[in-house]
Amino acid sequence: MKIYTRTGDQGETGLADGRRVAKDAARMETCGTLDELNSLVGVARAERPSGPVDDVLRRIQQELFVLGTEVAGVDVERRKVDCLSDEHIQRLEADIDRFDAKLPRLETFILPGGSPTAAALHLARTVCRRAERRLVSQIRQESEAVQPTALAYLNRLSDLLFVLARTANAQPGGDNPSSQGPPSD
Repeated sequence: MKIYTRTGDQGETGLADGRRVAKDAARMETCGTLDELNSLVGVARAERPSGPVDDVLRRIQQELFVLGTEVAGVDVERRKVDCLSDEHIQRLEADIDRFDAKLPRLETFILPGGSPTAAALHLARTVCRRAERRLVSQIRQESEAVQPTALAYLNRLSDLLFVLARTANAQPGGDNPSSQGPPSD
């Protein structure tokens, strides 16, 4: 099978159900941003974070594929494809609580950066927020809605990526002290 198909040369792409849509359609913007997010999580993993952080990031990458499938318009009912559920959101919340409990109390804004792992996680966090905005736009523009858990998942995921960036900076070789911005209110 060849990688190129030439079917997208006119600015359209195919959905899993065979429909053709513009490459800049809201759905495709969301899919592309999720792909970018997943790639950035991969960049963070390439920095070899600690075992527990890497385990969470690997799981997140798999869950982002699940979310991408749903956002791309795969008929999850008919194809028996998994969707993200409340359990996935609860797992993110448990991860946030577990990692945050080991960090010093947050009293200032955090400047993105520090160790290479933390910097990649901060970038992933900002792209996650963009994916969330793109999904909101998609839901408003297209009649086919995704599960409500999709938005909640991205909202929690960005929080987790923030906590994981702080965790990476708290590790040996991290850069926590110089990562502080102005005091928060």
